Amino acid sequence: MKNMSNVPEYFGCMVFNETVMKERLPKDIYAQIIERIEMQIISGYYKPGDRLPSVREFASEAGVNPNTMQKALGELERKQLIITQRTNGKVVTEDFSMIEDVKKQFASEQIKMFLQKMNELGIGKEETIARVKVGIELLSK
Repeated sequence: MKNMSNVPEYFGCMVFNETVMKERLPKDIYAQIIERIEMQIISGYYKPGDRLPSVREFASEAGVNPNTMQKALGELERKQLIITQRTNGKVVTEDFSMIEDVKKQFASEQIKMFLQKMNELGIGKEETIARVKVGIELLSK
C-alpha cells in the first residue's frame, strides 16, 4: 500500500496526478443566503413588489451578522432582483421577465449539476431518463 502522507491537499481534497479531485465544497454563508433569497423570490414566497424584511430582521432570522446579510442583499440588488425604495425599504422587483429568467437559469444549473453527477456515477442517458420518469411518478402520488 502506498504512503499517502505526502500527497498534497487543495481545499481539503487530495490531489492526484496534479488533478484536484472534484469534491463539492460547501458554499460559504454569503452564497447560501443569496441562493436562499433568490429561491424564495423565484418560487413565489416573496412576490413581485413585496416588501422584504429589514437587514437586521433577515440577519436575525438567518443567524448571521447584519454586514453579511447587507452584502448578500447588495448582490441581489446588483442583479436587480430587489430594489431599495426610499420610503418602503427593499422590495422584490416587479419585472416578471427578470424573475422568470433567473428561474430558468437556476433550473438549468440544477439540471446540469444533476447530469454531471449521474455521469460521474457511470449512469448513462437512457438510465438517467428512466430514473427521472420513476422519480416524477413517485412525486405525483
